[in-house]
Amino acid sequence: MTPTFVFVHGSNGSARNWASIQRELALLGHRGLAVDLPGHGAGAGFTAAYQAPQDIEAFATAPSTMALVTHSDLVAHVIGVVRRVREHGPVVLVGASRGGLVLTAVGNAVPELLDRLVYISAWCCVDRTVPEYLAMPEFAATELGAFGSLMVGDPEVLGVTRWNWRTADAEVLAGMKKALLADGTDQQFLAMLNGFEPDEIADFGTDVIDPATWGRVPHTYLRLTEDQAMPPAMQDLLIKQADARTPGNPFEVHSLACSHAGFGLSGRAPEVAAILAG
Repeated sequence: MTPTFVFVHGSNGSARNWASIQRELALLGHRGLAVDLPGHGAGAGFTAAYQAPQDIEAFATAPSTMALVTHSDLVAHVIGVVRRVREHGPVVLVGASRGGLVLTAVGNAVPELLDRLVYISAWCCVDRTVPEYLAMPEFAATELGAFGSLMVGDPEVLGVTRWNWRTADAEVLAGMKKALLADGTDQQFLAMLNGFEPDEIADFGTDVIDPATWGRVPHTYLRLTEDQAMPPAMQDLLIKQADARTPGNPFEVHSLACSHAGFGLSGRAPEVAAILAG
């Protein structure tokens, strides 16, 4: 039977991030369903203060619709989607970047519902949490430092991290483009920023792969070799560690020479879809 691909977005994203991949898969005869995680998409916390002209003071204190959302809520939501999709045939669960955290937790919980997990330059924690991985030398090459000045408000008060993606600071914008879409055009980069949502949950969860459950599911890792947000060295470390925990079921690894967001935005969607369809 033809599988259904279920897509999980990354930080500050939504189901819209997968439109180009879904389109290319549909042209190859495959079904695709992109998930809006709780608090994202139509439920995102956009406010009048975030519009132009912006009221940064009001934006920094406006309540967030995802303040009470947890990592466990994201996982439970995706499990519910997977259960429904599974009624119609095989399921391939695909996640990018932070979306990998949800993939791991779902793979741990319901391996019997999954036919494959696909991580696209995504977190696949093996023996430590995301904050601990961030402190490792393999992550040192990241260009995400450019994002620091975009944080607005106090996460402890808001219950979320909040970002002003509508900055006009040319230096910050250049740093962000280098980190996320160095291989894209300025127009593609600005379109991407306009699709970002300002709030994201601060809870990364503590899930690491369980060899007894996650380890039963075939899994693929798509390395993005020009990624300056999630350095290739970190991607390779996660793959190596996971393979050591599940030596009988190692990652199937593919590589694509593109940026963190370039797999869907810089004309590489047909190549990604071909890998998924394979």
